[in-house]
Amino acid sequence: MAPVHYRPESFPPDDRLDWTALVPLIGPTSVAVARYDGLLEAVPNPDILIAPLGTREAVLSSRIEGTLATTRQVLEYQAGQAPSSPVLRDDVVEVLNYRAAMREAQDLLKDLPLCLKVIRRAHRVLLQGARGKGSAPGEFRRVANWIGSPGSTVDTASFVPIEAGELTDGLGRWEKYLHHEARDRLVQLAVLHAEFEALHPFLDGNGRLGRMLVPLYLWQMGIINQPNFYISAFFEANRAAYYERLLAVSRDDDWTGWCLFFLEAVRAQAEDSTARARRIRELYDETRRRVEGLTRARHALDALDFIFENPIFTSADFSTHRGLAAYAARRVLNIFRDGGILQLTRPASGRQSAIFEFTELLDIAEGDIAP
Repeated sequence: MAPVHYRPESFPPDDRLDWTALVPLIGPTSVAVARYDGLLEAVPNPDILIAPLGTREAVLSSRIEGTLATTRQVLEYQAGQAPSSPVLRDDVVEVLNYRAAMREAQDLLKDLPLCLKVIRRAHRVLLQGARGKGSAPGEFRRVANWIGSPGSTVDTASFVPIEAGELTDGLGRWEKYLHHEARDRLVQLAVLHAEFEALHPFLDGNGRLGRMLVPLYLWQMGIINQPNFYISAFFEANRAAYYERLLAVSRDDDWTGWCLFFLEAVRAQAEDSTARARRIRELYDETRRRVEGLTRARHALDALDFIFENPIFTSADFSTHRGLAAYAARRVLNIFRDGGILQLTRPASGRQSAIFEFTELLDIAEGDIAP
């Protein structure tokens, strides 16, 4: 089959969207997002409680592009556990770059609106030291690119994005639409994501940046209070449909079909994240009660936030972060281990610190969960 080519006349699609089909899904999706955001607003330490979900998002968004690292492997690497192969190490670095790029964008958005400058800066961090470091980090492409199976050419690709010579104009239209007062913000976000992927403005990293755009946009528009929204699990689980719906935009001008798919993804992920956040909060309260039953030591209770933010960690990191002497840190960690809260996954040996794991939290972050 001949490749599908980008169609500049297709964007923006506002006058061709079937709002009769979209409206029934907009309401439930908006409610699901608001319910999730309200849950996070009601707890005193949301960033700490859902920190593992941010790592999971980076893992799954990168997995769509072909990496195989798991959340556990990423956290083990951060705790000093060497990956089993150079390939796995590169996978982990890509995931960590994703998180660093999100932090870079968040910092920039404190002073700037969401714009192409922010996206370019995030892209530079995303590709730093990773497999794509030779793909012009932070620079829009100046040559043609295409999407297809490994080894495909421009003639055998499944999709050919906008020509390099027209990319500046295409990005200008995209950024103008980004700041356009749209009829519905969630539909606008769906359109922005699809158009960004169709433009494919960088040599590498476009898919990850397009998915990163989702929480950044929701935050910028005041739909959520912090950019803690995780879309990639739905796209990864429905990867074939994800690619097909995106392709159908340029092939069939089917923007409505794409928007319906995107709204369903947002609704499903809002409900999934709500269920996980509730389970994590319940685990936090339960763990606090367990610690209080084991000891009244202030250091032990203060350590809860650390182990929820770092479900895999070394004893040295724990001691440094909590400002504890080594003997005091060992005492607290032994209480947690003997009480069944933490598991010792690597004993201390020589200069190597012991590694502990909070398995119950990882199971909630990584496993299947019913809303």
